[in-house]
Amino acid sequence: MARLSFSTGIRLELFWLYLFLLWTTATAQTRYTIPEELSVGSVVGRIAKDLGLDLSEISERKLRVASEDGHFSVDLGKGDLVVSDRIDREELCSHSNSCMIPLEVIIENPLQLYRVEVEIQDINDNSPSFQSKEHALKIAESTAPGVRFSLESAQDPDVGTNSLKSYTLSKNDHFKLNVKDLGDGRKVPELVLDKLLDREKQAVHHLLLTALDGGNPANSGTSQIVITVLDNNDNNPVFDSALYKATVRENSSLGTSVLKVEATDLDEGSNSEITYSFGEHTSDSVRSVFQIESQTGQISLNGVIDYETTPTFRITVTARDKGIPEMEGETTVQIDVADVNDNPPEIVLTSQPSPVREDVPNGTVVALIRVRDPDTGDNGKVRVNIQPKLPFTLKPSFSNNYALVTSGPLDREKYAEYNIEISASDLGSPPLSSHRVIPVRILDVNDNAPKFSQPEYNVYVFENNTPGSIIYSVSASDADIGENAKITYSVLESKVQDVPVASYVYMNSDNGSIFSMNAFDYEKTKVFQILVQAKDQGSPPLTSNATVHVFIRDQNDNVPFVIYPSASMGSVSHQRMPRSAKMGHLVTKVTAVDADSGHNAWISYRLAEATDSSLFAVNLYTGEVRTKRSVSEQDDASQRLLIEIKDNGEPVQSTTVTVDILIEDGLHEPVSDFRQKASEKDKKNSKITFYLILSLASVSVLSLLTFFILVIKCARDSRGNTGCCIRRDSDGYKNPNRNLQIQLNTDGPIKYVEVLGGDMMSQSQSFGSYLSPMSEFSDLTMVKPSSTLDFKDTLRGLDASLPDSAWTFECQQVRQ
Repeated sequence: MARLSFSTGIRLELFWLYLFLLWTTATAQTRYTIPEELSVGSVVGRIAKDLGLDLSEISERKLRVASEDGHFSVDLGKGDLVVSDRIDREELCSHSNSCMIPLEVIIENPLQLYRVEVEIQDINDNSPSFQSKEHALKIAESTAPGVRFSLESAQDPDVGTNSLKSYTLSKNDHFKLNVKDLGDGRKVPELVLDKLLDREKQAVHHLLLTALDGGNPANSGTSQIVITVLDNNDNNPVFDSALYKATVRENSSLGTSVLKVEATDLDEGSNSEITYSFGEHTSDSVRSVFQIESQTGQISLNGVIDYETTPTFRITVTARDKGIPEMEGETTVQIDVADVNDNPPEIVLTSQPSPVREDVPNGTVVALIRVRDPDTGDNGKVRVNIQPKLPFTLKPSFSNNYALVTSGPLDREKYAEYNIEISASDLGSPPLSSHRVIPVRILDVNDNAPKFSQPEYNVYVFENNTPGSIIYSVSASDADIGENAKITYSVLESKVQDVPVASYVYMNSDNGSIFSMNAFDYEKTKVFQILVQAKDQGSPPLTSNATVHVFIRDQNDNVPFVIYPSASMGSVSHQRMPRSAKMGHLVTKVTAVDADSGHNAWISYRLAEATDSSLFAVNLYTGEVRTKRSVSEQDDASQRLLIEIKDNGEPVQSTTVTVDILIEDGLHEPVSDFRQKASEKDKKNSKITFYLILSLASVSVLSLLTFFILVIKCARDSRGNTGCCIRRDSDGYKNPNRNLQIQLNTDGPIKYVEVLGGDMMSQSQSFGSYLSPMSEFSDLTMVKPSSTLDFKDTLRGLDASLPDSAWTFECQQVRQ
């Protein structure tokens, strides 16, 4: 039965051990155990392998340790967790038997957080030590054997087997050593009087107290004990309790009473009068927080206590009488600090926020944060909130860790940066809170095309401009930034009068300035279009277009051109008129045109010089030269007129023409006058009359011949149409139709043919053929609306068909 019970018990214990190990394995995190004081660079563990990561991943995903102590780092080349700073377990964990350092390991792309723990094992790197190298005692020689005297305890920062284990006392005849265990792991040495002292034999005794730890090999520390032997006062003060306990709130005000200690002495008189004080080896930090009343033993607050810094104080209090020699007793006071909600939560950035593209999807991790509160209980429980109406939210992870993720669309053009305020509040009473602003910068995406300041531009440029001069500058803006907002300008391919627009202008791609390639000529081109494009440097690039209408403005750069008298007749026009001419007689008509337009083409005529200025006058607008009075017998037969022709431009352009007039008796009289004179004059004049009739008949036949030639020419050009019309393309911008009307008119002795044209633009055109009976040539003068060269070529054909006539063809646009 005994064997069966023993076997059953062993099996039961093994079963529970198996369950314990199984539970431990299932709940354990990644943990490494290393001794303290490892050299920098020592390998702690194969963290990449233990976390299931390939070596190629850890570099690309930036495996790193996010903890703030800086004792560990990751070797990205090998995937090892290595020591990066000196590790002193006593500094990190003080006297705690277990020293566990939690690490937060982060990998990015995507962000992941792992919990790793490193347990630091103690090594015997500290020797026991006494605060004082010498301890003085005064013992009366009447002290009975067996009396105990407390000695200073040695301190050893190491834990476990490496901590303080024992004391030894140097060999002597009167004292022995006793070690008292206080029950909390502390061992207090006591000096026990083993044999009566005799001051007359030996007044001072020197002993050596040695403290040993449990390391292998063992370390030790010593303290010198000096004992002075005194007479009388042979009773020590004794406290009511060997251990006093009290609790005080950490926010208690200065002067708050904590507790009171009390001791008694069996002696009488001054030998029984007791004073209280803190032990000789009480630290200054304790003395700055607590004070003791020497006469009453009342302990009160003298400073500020903080539960998070020191939750418990253990103080040695001494009671000393006033006898000779003095006798003393000791006790221990334990003061526990009660936690108060005096610490607001702290928001810690585990990972700095990364810039976010404005087109990222919802749920993209922006940053990792951790919230901590050193208070306990509800005072240390924290709730975290984010300000509302932002495209971000907090996603809880574990153990007060959160991920800041996107939760809505982002637009950099509206908000280039978000200052996200995160608030944390504990559950204490009253609750404490804290706030932290996390800036998140939004990266630009090329989602905005360049935009011109206006879709169309009207530009006005004077002709004869300097080649290479700037015409206009267009501008576009882009709401994006950086390369996405860098704009280049260009001219899209198009044609002006079948000529590429690049022959007219070129464009600065950087600033949008448009320059002329050559000088413009209003008489050839009045308006043309430029299609410009703005393109950003994004990927892919975005573009927009705008139209620039360039209007050429006329300048007064053409001198009036004399059509009649023709240049082929010489610099001087020779005319004849009868001496019988009356007032208002049409002598001749000077006709000129100006290739300019508008006011620059308005022509006026003026008689600049004359042999007899009282005889002739020139019409300011028509150029007709008429007599101002009747010709008298006293007037010279030869008259010379200098007629100035000038336009209305700025500056004024002008030219002159000289007309020589020969006044002859009975020559070239009008038909009406001829008939009248035939009845009155003698038959001697019949020969002159016959020549006059012949001349008039010749002029009429020539006029009719001219009319028919023009009709035939017009019919050919219009390809059989009944009407005579001319189609022209002035500048490639419009194509109006022109209709010609031909009529024969008589103005006194001047016979002329007028060819009138009209278009939809309500500008009348006039082509006139003037035949002067005063001239020895049959002069045909034509006035055209626009293109000088085209009509010159046409009328040169007419000139070739009439070899007996002298023709001069020029043009003028008749203005309203």
